[in-house]
Amino acid sequence: MTDETARPEGYPISPDDTSVERALRAGLSDFDLSPEDRALIEGEGLTGAPSAPEAPLPVVAVIGRPNVGKSSLVNRILRRREAVVEDVPGVTRDRVSYEAEWSGRRFMLVDTGGWEADATGIHLRVAEQAEIAVELADVVMFVVDATVGATDDDEAVVKLLRRSGKPVVLVANKVDDERGEADAAMLWNLGLGQPWPVSALHGRGSGDALDAVLDVLPEVSAHGVLAPGGPRRVALLGRPNVGKSSLLNKLAGSERVVVDNVAGTTRDPVDELIELGGRTWRFVDTAGIRRRVHQTRGADFYASLRTQAALEKAEVAIVLIDAEEPIAEQDVRVIQQVIDAGRALVIAYNKWDTLDEERRYYLEREIEKELVQVPWAPRANISARTGRHVDRLVPALETALDSWDRRVPTSRLNAFLGSVVAAHPHPVRGGKQPRILFATQASTRPPRFVVFASGFIEAGYRRFIERKLREEFGFEGTPIELSVRVREKRRR
Repeated sequence: MTDETARPEGYPISPDDTSVERALRAGLSDFDLSPEDRALIEGEGLTGAPSAPEAPLPVVAVIGRPNVGKSSLVNRILRRREAVVEDVPGVTRDRVSYEAEWSGRRFMLVDTGGWEADATGIHLRVAEQAEIAVELADVVMFVVDATVGATDDDEAVVKLLRRSGKPVVLVANKVDDERGEADAAMLWNLGLGQPWPVSALHGRGSGDALDAVLDVLPEVSAHGVLAPGGPRRVALLGRPNVGKSSLLNKLAGSERVVVDNVAGTTRDPVDELIELGGRTWRFVDTAGIRRRVHQTRGADFYASLRTQAALEKAEVAIVLIDAEEPIAEQDVRVIQQVIDAGRALVIAYNKWDTLDEERRYYLEREIEKELVQVPWAPRANISARTGRHVDRLVPALETALDSWDRRVPTSRLNAFLGSVVAAHPHPVRGGKQPRILFATQASTRPPRFVVFASGFIEAGYRRFIERKLREEFGFEGTPIELSVRVREKRRR
């Protein structure tokens, strides 16, 4: 791909830009570069089309009743002690995800709390969370204590798994020697196929069980895959009860989603094609739990999991914030999830029409303090209930998506960075001053830049470069990623 084919309008390339790039490329010959470095610098494999975000890894959920050794099995698979293990039922409460690898295949491993059919209180929330883990998993490892055998709770889990329709690998844990093989064989009666005898504590048989998982594990997760083509996908995010469903109903012009003052009434993400600003968008309401009012327990348990699944299917996220309430840590956490997922971002302040002058003043101060990391996010002040100013979401969404897709020509990028570094060089540390050798944009969606340097570039200077890139090229509404590759001079 040449710079001419990649050039967006508004970034004219001058002969000086081209000469700067040629000089920098020539200077790179003095440094040790890997074949990957050279391919990146020459733009091999890059096309004018925007690059798709990385597909989500397939998900394996480890479930079972309390104290059957789920966390011990997770630690065995990870080959390190990550999950908390204690000989007391119910130590694991939250759903915890880890990236794992077996036989060259990478996947997400989800450790869950124990599932009990008649759970109450916090145990009920743990059981509900395990159900959601099954729902969003691609494969389930069902762990049973072979020394105890199948219990009524295990039978209840089997019914749940059959309803889910997910591939299940039955793990008969605590089979420490050959004498326990007969106990494991008794679990054929559960009707889930072959029980794999395993000792999570000693590692016996765990490899065979993992091989069985890989046999049914898809290459890419069936949940949260960004669908190519079609209308741009918008995830509607925010903490419970900020008005996400109300906004979707207003945009759709119908009572499409259950709305209630009790937080957590949305169960399943609901896709809706919506005409807005003369074009069609695909909105996804991701509040988390759609259930009747008297079944709203455990709502917050799902928020992070649902948000992540929605983000992986979306291109841009609207994070809704209740302007009447102080900005909460959970608001900041949702915004950070969008940034970490590499999606475009718009922030909408709901219930703006109900604010008096004093609240508006204090809200602006809160935004300056709590959302200091996203001054680049477009903002819309709206009312989901009345529909006031929801049309302002359209230019904000378009701006964010344009930035998300934007590519800067290599010549223009290097000429610009050269002038920035000349005016504000990196500080001298230990008698040495690292020098930026060359820069290129590796991909879009979100924009990713790779900078080659002669030494370590401090975090503060990286943030300075990122800020300058935003000032020069826009990038309003998208996170940008900046990585530095330190390369040493070739020894002659």
